[in-house]
Amino acid sequence: MPNDNRDLPLSTDSDLTGIRHQETLIKADALQSAIFNSVNFSCIATDAQGVIQLFNVGAERILGYTAAEVINRITPAVISDPQELIGRAKKLSLEFGTTIAPGFEALVFKAARGIEDIYELTKIRKDGSRFPAIVSVTALRDAENEIIGYLLIGTDNTARKQYQEVAEEFFEQPIALHIVCKTDGEVVRANSAWNDIFGYELDKFIGANILDFIHPDDKDKTIAELSSLGKGNQTLFFENRYRHQNGSYRFLDWSANASNENKNNIYALAVDITERKRYEYEATNTGRAFATLSEVNRLLVGATNELEFLSALCQAIVEQSGYRMAWVGYLEHDEAKTFRIVAKDGVEEGYLEDAHIVWSDTERGRGPSGTAARSGATQVVQNFLTDEHIRPWRAIAAQRGYAASISLPLILAEKVFGVLTIYSVHADAFNNAEVKLLEEMGSDLAFGVGALRTRHERDMGLLQIKEQLAKLESNLEDTVEAISTIVELRDPYTAGHQQRVAELAVIIATEMGLPDEQIHGIHLGGIVHDLGKIQIPAEILAMPRRLNETEYKLIQFHPQAGYDILKDIDFPWPIAQMVLQHHERLDGSGYPQQLKGEAIMLEARILCVADVVEAMASHRPYRPSLGVDSALDEIKRGKGTRYDPYVADACLKVFAEGKFKL
Repeated sequence: MPNDNRDLPLSTDSDLTGIRHQETLIKADALQSAIFNSVNFSCIATDAQGVIQLFNVGAERILGYTAAEVINRITPAVISDPQELIGRAKKLSLEFGTTIAPGFEALVFKAARGIEDIYELTKIRKDGSRFPAIVSVTALRDAENEIIGYLLIGTDNTARKQYQEVAEEFFEQPIALHIVCKTDGEVVRANSAWNDIFGYELDKFIGANILDFIHPDDKDKTIAELSSLGKGNQTLFFENRYRHQNGSYRFLDWSANASNENKNNIYALAVDITERKRYEYEATNTGRAFATLSEVNRLLVGATNELEFLSALCQAIVEQSGYRMAWVGYLEHDEAKTFRIVAKDGVEEGYLEDAHIVWSDTERGRGPSGTAARSGATQVVQNFLTDEHIRPWRAIAAQRGYAASISLPLILAEKVFGVLTIYSVHADAFNNAEVKLLEEMGSDLAFGVGALRTRHERDMGLLQIKEQLAKLESNLEDTVEAISTIVELRDPYTAGHQQRVAELAVIIATEMGLPDEQIHGIHLGGIVHDLGKIQIPAEILAMPRRLNETEYKLIQFHPQAGYDILKDIDFPWPIAQMVLQHHERLDGSGYPQQLKGEAIMLEARILCVADVVEAMASHRPYRPSLGVDSALDEIKRGKGTRYDPYVADACLKVFAEGKFKL
């Protein structure tokens, strides 16, 4: 007698996991685009051949092009001075001993070899105007470390160039100081400039030892220079710092040579280069701040964890930019209004613990960090020795070499949530240009923290949804198992039949290499494929003889009955269709719809074969078990006619290799 069973699992377009993953990627791309366009400097991303793929708002502002004008149409070489690129290519060719092509190749040559470089180029705007720029290039690599593109970060360097020009002007118009001294440093003669510039009365200055006026850090070097001249060297050029009458130090650039008449005397000409040094220092600091800004934004683009990002930020500020120490503190809204230190790096040595910095309106909260937190404004202390705001921390700051600091409020949604404080070993360390760049960095940092928090909240939301789906799926499977149990309790002769069919169907589907999600659906379809028998009278199910035609027609109704019960349940897999089709045959001899060939879903074809094998190999009220061999012979005879040939082959292989036993 024909057996009664069949069903099908999930199709690929029901793969909810894939859809959720696609949505996550779309949101991640949107987040990265927002970060990319939030920075104020030029940020250009190309593919490995130099074709522009991304062109941010800062690049549009600085270069005058719109993104639509340059993406996929020009390379960064086009907006740079070609002669400078040719010169750079020649220099690289000599340095590396290989021919470097000018243009984009010269621009990215070092980055492609993992060499970090920040260099100057003349950029050309859309309107044809030229301006000096500082540019850094980073190679972008995939998981296999293959280069997939380049990231070019640049900024207008006009202000820094102006500093250099002013410094050169000071150098070309020196004020000369003349002096004659002995090789041991005793002053023999000096001109009036020593009084005009350093405030020394000449009658007191002459006869003194010049080494007593030199900065302690420069004294050994000066002694060595004087000794060298005393041994007959003709002319030496060097720099050192001399103490002013008011206690400050000024830089001098020396040209000195030994006297021909008196070997113990040294003639020297000095030029006061203090202003030039100040401009050089300011230019260096501005470049340092730019390098810090570039590094922070590079870290921001790849950041995934808030605290790791902040730690890497502080490390970059100290190690790459040369500041003494940096820390980030989040505002705690406790009674004392303390800071929670979330990141720090550099020469700290317990300073933050000893300092007891708070943001309340108290003595310990009126320092730069506390004031920045309360006011939302940047606080700069240029000299720890003289600024009264730093008085409570002056001693412990001096022990660690702190001479100046800047505190930057971190603001999200118009509220201060933290402070970034940076320390320098130099007084007057933070000029206007540097402060502006560091404020931009603080703004980018706050934006990055906000973006990471948004991403974290999104990820947590997705995790909760995933957990809820898993729980719902588990509940659904428990419900399906309960339904299966009810059916088998009503028909004790087929107790375990549905479960064994489901198990065999899973083994066959696995042998065929179907996806795990689809196999899962086949399993659930298998354990309820005979659900429709709940509507068949129990006496027919337990009939100890072969059924007559009327009784058999009742049995044939059970796939439709099962479908009707399940069709309105929103399963992630087509369970109802599996139940409806599990008694169909390829040649159309099945029931209830007499479907043929591909009209029968694959999952139902698998359940069909599993159902036939289990039914024939099991005992029935109307006959004893026919045995597994007879069941497999039936599958062989019907292969390609009644049963799907691929499913039949997989089933036969499973039993031949002992992967399943009834």
